[in-house]
Amino acid sequence: MPPRSPLAPAEFPALPVIGGARFAIAEAGVRYKGRPDVMLALLDPGSVVAGVFTRSATRSANVLDCQAKIGTDSSAGAAIIVNSGNSNAFTGRAGEGSVAAICEAVAEQTGLPATRVFTSSTGVIGERLPHDRITAKLAELTGKLDAATLPDAARAIMTTDTFPKAATAQIEVDGKPVKIAGIAKGSGMIAPDMATMLVYIFTDAKIARADLQALVSELNAKTFNNITVDSDTSTSDTLLMAATGASGVDVAWNAEFTQALYGVMLDLAHQVVRDGEGATKFVTVHVTGAASEDDARTHALSIANSPLVKTALAGEDPNWGRIVMAVGKSGAAADRDTLSISFGELLVAEKGWVAESYREEDGAAYFKRPEIEILVDIGLGQGQATVWTCDLTHGYIQINADYRS
Repeated sequence: MPPRSPLAPAEFPALPVIGGARFAIAEAGVRYKGRPDVMLALLDPGSVVAGVFTRSATRSANVLDCQAKIGTDSSAGAAIIVNSGNSNAFTGRAGEGSVAAICEAVAEQTGLPATRVFTSSTGVIGERLPHDRITAKLAELTGKLDAATLPDAARAIMTTDTFPKAATAQIEVDGKPVKIAGIAKGSGMIAPDMATMLVYIFTDAKIARADLQALVSELNAKTFNNITVDSDTSTSDTLLMAATGASGVDVAWNAEFTQALYGVMLDLAHQVVRDGEGATKFVTVHVTGAASEDDARTHALSIANSPLVKTALAGEDPNWGRIVMAVGKSGAAADRDTLSISFGELLVAEKGWVAESYREEDGAAYFKRPEIEILVDIGLGQGQATVWTCDLTHGYIQINADYRS
C-alpha cells in the first residue's frame, strides 16, 4: 500500500451508531491477502435506499443491478454488500451471474428478498469475480453484525486508497437528535458522471424514498460530481444512501438536515481528492463571470483536468499561461480581454495580459502551499462553478503502472 497521503485528515472521525443499521467485515481473499475486503450492511425493515450511479457505457453488472432495484419496496429492509480487489466490470454474463449468486446467497442468509440486496465491487476491470469466496463468508458476516462496525467497513472497501474515509453530522429536529454517517472509497479513476467512486451514507432519519432520492441527486451534483483526480470516470461508481427511520424524526424538506447531509457529502468528496493517487496539492478551481453555469463548470473542469496545469501544480510552477490555455480549449464562451486569473488573493492576469502588480516570485511562493485556490473570472456573465482537484505527480504514474502487479 502506498504511504498515507500528505493531504489526509489528521484523524478518523468518531462515527455515531446509526439505529437500524448493522455492519460486518471479513477477509475473503478476493484479491488481497491478509486484509478485510468484504463489508456487509444490514438495514432494518422500513429502511429506504436512494442512489446515484455512473453513466459509463461500460458500467459493471453490479451497477446495472442496483439501478434496476433502487426503487423496490422497503418493507423488508435491505442489505448492501461490497467487495474490493475486483470490479466485476467488463465480465459479460459471468459478471451478471456473480451478482445474482451473491444476492441470492445474502437473501438466503438474511431472509431478505434478493431484490433488496445491493452489491458493489471495486478493483481491477476485466477479471471474473471469484464470488464463491464472498458467499463462503456470509455466515461469518451475518454472525458478527454490529452497529458499531461502520469504521471497519470504511477500511474493507479500500483499494489504492491510503486512508479510510468517513464523515458524520448530528442535528436536532424538534429537540430530537438525528444522525448521519458516511464512508467512501476512491483515489484514482475519479471524474464522476452522475455518481462517484463508492459511497455509502446512513441516517436514522425518517424520509420517504422519493424525497431522499431527490435530495441525494441534488446534493450529489454539488459535491461528488464536482471533483476530479484524473478525468477518468469509473465503470463502478455508486452512491447509496439509506434512511432507517429509527429516530422517528421526519426530515422531509428540512433545511437543517439538507445542510448537514451536504456537509457530509462534501467532506467525503474532498477526502477522495485529498487521497488522489500521488497527490501533494489540494486544489480548488473557482470560475465566475461565465455566460452560464454550464459554461462555468466546463471551464473549471477543463482547468482541473488539464495535465499541463496539474503537472505545473506538482512542480510548484505558477505557469498561469496553462490556465489561459485550458480556458481557451474548453469549448465554452471566453474572451481574452475580459479574462482575469488569481491565485488566492494574488491577482495574476487581467485585461488580456499579466497584471501590473504580479510578481513571479509571489506566484512561486503561493504554489508551495499544500492547498491552492485558482480563481478565474471569465467576464461575460453571472455563471459560476467550483471544482476540486489535485496535482499530477510521478506517484500517480507509479501507482497505476504497478496496479495489477
